[in-house]
Amino acid sequence: MNKPVILMRIICVAALSVISACRSGNQPQKIARAAEIAAIEKSIHAAIGWAKNKDIRLLYSVISDDSSYIEVDPGEGVILGFQEFKKNEAFWMHPDFKAVRYDIRDLRVNMSRSGDVAWFYCMLDDVNEWKGRPASWMNTRWTGVLEKRDGLWRIVQMHFSFAKD
Repeated sequence: MNKPVILMRIICVAALSVISACRSGNQPQKIARAAEIAAIEKSIHAAIGWAKNKDIRLLYSVISDDSSYIEVDPGEGVILGFQEFKKNEAFWMHPDFKAVRYDIRDLRVNMSRSGDVAWFYCMLDDVNEWKGRPASWMNTRWTGVLEKRDGLWRIVQMHFSFAKD
């Protein structure tokens, strides 16, 4: 065999090795990103699902516990800061409030390139009762932003709205 053919084969093998290493190098990133998305989704579910058992500690573990928290509710409701958010505890923990079930549909989660901020969109049915009567949000648009703080995904902003015909 002549030298140019041998050299060409060596170059091809080396190039294929580099390409293979690069492809397999992305696998851990994809796995890590998938794990982060799963953790984000868990926080989103906890922000609604806590109510079934009135696990207020679970709720507070996924909400930003500082003055930067913002929540926009249907109508004119705007909650600014964690202390303002906590004022709803009296309603949620009242014996007349009962969470029946919730359903999250069409959940879409995106994560920043830096991996410490995420935003989401979904449709939500939050089925509740107050004094035995329906007090539900049905077909609610729910969007939000989460930040990874001290290794935990915390919701820093939420917006709930109802579609108008």
